[in-house]
Amino acid sequence: MGFYERFILPCCLDMACGVKPITKQREKIVPHATGVVLEVGIGSGQNLPHYDPAKTTKIIGIDPDDHIWKRSSARREKCEIEIERIGLSGEEIPLDKDTVDTVVCTYTLCTIPDPVKALHEMRRVLKPSGKILFSEHGMAPDETVKRWQNRIDPIWKKIAGGCHSGRDIPGLFKAAGLKIHDLQQMYIPGPKALSYNYWGAAE
Repeated sequence: MGFYERFILPCCLDMACGVKPITKQREKIVPHATGVVLEVGIGSGQNLPHYDPAKTTKIIGIDPDDHIWKRSSARREKCEIEIERIGLSGEEIPLDKDTVDTVVCTYTLCTIPDPVKALHEMRRVLKPSGKILFSEHGMAPDETVKRWQNRIDPIWKKIAGGCHSGRDIPGLFKAAGLKIHDLQQMYIPGPKALSYNYWGAAE
């Protein structure tokens, strides 16, 4: 891992994932989490301020990047909920079946190398009564924007830690055998190639 990945990229990702439009998206999703929560792609802890400590008993965070995890220290100190981190990617979650009440996944499926496998893992560890709460940027509905997403992806992946600008988020859930409830989608403020958002709950 080079200087860029260790020092510059974590800082850039933390700032980008903390801009106001994305924070508003987090506010729509994260407070609905209950019980024991698995957060896939916990990163720098941008979601931590939005959990309801009256409803959430523990947060198990999955993230393989030690450097961005270090940037979560201040948010962890302020969080009233017990937090445990597992330093692995979402494709292999070392938890037993039917372990967690809620899975939270925000701005993560764009980066996981095998998102369908990761979604299978999320469903495996989720209790039968549980749900996956998600907010993700992905494939735009406009052909012009889609073309731009395809054009920028080879470079964007290199400078943004493996992020894909235009993954088909509903298609990923369908491929993993998951059903989305109350799917919402729209452009949020920002560059169009990176700002088409999908959010909702799945099981």
